[in-house]
Amino acid sequence: MTDLHPIISSVTSRVVERSAAGRGAYLELIERERDGGVDRPRLSCGNLAHGFAASGADKPAIRAGGAMNVGIVTAYNDMLSAHQPYGGYPERMKLWAREAGITAQVAGGVPAMCDGVTQGQRGMELSLFSRDVIALSTAVALSHGMFEGAALLGICDKIVPGLLIGALRFGHLPMVLVPAGPMPSGLANKEKQRVRQLYAEGKVGRAELLEAEAASYHDAGTCTFYGTANSNQMMMEVMGLHVPGAAFINPGTKLRQEVTRAAVHRLAAIGWGGEDYRPIGRVIDEKAIVNAAVGLLATGGSTNHAIHLPAIARAAGIVIDWEDLDRLSSAVPLIARVYPNGSGDVNHFQAAGGMAYVISTLLDAGLLHGDILTIWQGGLRAYAADPVLAGDSLAWQPAPAEPLDPQMLRPVADPFQPDGGMRLLQGNLGRATMKTSAVDPSRWTIEAPARVFHDQDDVNRAFKAGELDRDVVVVVRFQGPRANGMPELHKLTPPLGVLQDKGFKVALVTDGRMSGASGKVPAAIHITPEALGGGPLARLRDGDVVRVCAATGTLQALVDEAEWASRPEAAPPRAQPGTGRELFAFMRHSADGAEQGASAMLASAGL
Repeated sequence: MTDLHPIISSVTSRVVERSAAGRGAYLELIERERDGGVDRPRLSCGNLAHGFAASGADKPAIRAGGAMNVGIVTAYNDMLSAHQPYGGYPERMKLWAREAGITAQVAGGVPAMCDGVTQGQRGMELSLFSRDVIALSTAVALSHGMFEGAALLGICDKIVPGLLIGALRFGHLPMVLVPAGPMPSGLANKEKQRVRQLYAEGKVGRAELLEAEAASYHDAGTCTFYGTANSNQMMMEVMGLHVPGAAFINPGTKLRQEVTRAAVHRLAAIGWGGEDYRPIGRVIDEKAIVNAAVGLLATGGSTNHAIHLPAIARAAGIVIDWEDLDRLSSAVPLIARVYPNGSGDVNHFQAAGGMAYVISTLLDAGLLHGDILTIWQGGLRAYAADPVLAGDSLAWQPAPAEPLDPQMLRPVADPFQPDGGMRLLQGNLGRATMKTSAVDPSRWTIEAPARVFHDQDDVNRAFKAGELDRDVVVVVRFQGPRANGMPELHKLTPPLGVLQDKGFKVALVTDGRMSGASGKVPAAIHITPEALGGGPLARLRDGDVVRVCAATGTLQALVDEAEWASRPEAAPPRAQPGTGRELFAFMRHSADGAEQGASAMLASAGL
């Protein structure tokens, strides 16, 4: 058995020590909830009758109370390609539950926002806070006391973190995450990127751009680039919350159906009435959280998880911060290149060995905790295998000994990059994260005059007017959670890419977000404290020279200290109503910092 890498061990010990009080209180909570919380035996006859009144063929079993009843919490809608396949899941899952001698009911639905649809639009200002809404919706769904376990149906950006945060407050219940898989590959990502850049330069029109986008996002399933949605699926695997290998099987296939069936059957085996009780509050522990961070770094996953992972951890009484991610990044090599960090998409990644190979090689190198409690038997090593069909039966085959495509995957001993490519930057502008895995090392250090904006649309106007055709650090501030809900600024990637391709030294500095779809332009993002409410970013002025350096972890305005300290803060733009943004004002006012997870809900709950 390979010894755990000393830095992985050290960071885990730091997380355990820092979390001792909160984790202890959390474990006491889930013990109390199991022993004395709301459940079917404690419901009055009237309560219970309401709960099974419309349950059809399952009514006698739910009424008798002798078998597990699984609550299905679903993010289904048929506007989003990733969640459209879930439409038929509940009825099939009820049948599979009966096969295992249990029952299932749809406990509730959660909203599923798509950053791909709202990207660059005003609706994006609701996006991050939709995670809290999803967590609250999950809690409402499970609050009825009708369920002894849960199946969580969700895939995309805020949906999986929100489901987990809400589910963890019912940590005494066993739960399984049930994905639906990525769409088949469409237009090559490099071609899509080329057309986007041509559109930004005004060389092709909207019709050509729409044709390229429609050829890329073309079918049911998750988008195939390695953004936040697919990073979610990776994390669920390394945390042991999926059926092994469930992440990247395409929708509508027999294999996808059988893996989902196995998820329902597995819930029947890990309930509290049996001998293999595995509550989600025990499955998600400090080691599982560290595993999620390691997987994120090793595969070049989405920077959004620098926000989501601390929030998920808090819901389980665990504290992880950006210093932990930075230290882990120094030890974890980059072993996958999936678009935008490489040319192939997640389907190519899966064909090259996928998560089975990633988990296998990281375990062999002592970079993952193999001794975590997972929903499956056999610890994390069981996840170093791919599900296959042997006739009509589900089986697993070991991960390939070597990657099947060295352009997509590499062994730990021969990585694409010696570190995980997520850096903590610090200085007089605050703390930020920077993803370097897709950025050429020659651009890890940018020192240039700042051009300061308060709106991403103003950046695009300045770009089109030729005002940014120079070495420049583009600063977009008042984009934090308290200012406007911390929207993603992925809309800026094409114009900044054009400037970089012209030979200029370009960087982005912002207290907003950039997704896992961000690419080759160096970006210091998620700056905390944010500009609104006293963050130093509010002191920056046009022309100030800013140094962004991933090599030294520096984020610095090169301004005389005395002048810097005496500068007044810029006035924030006025909050604008519309698109429902005004309804989220209470979340903006109460949100905490990005490094803590940017959650008004968790902050108000004292978690």
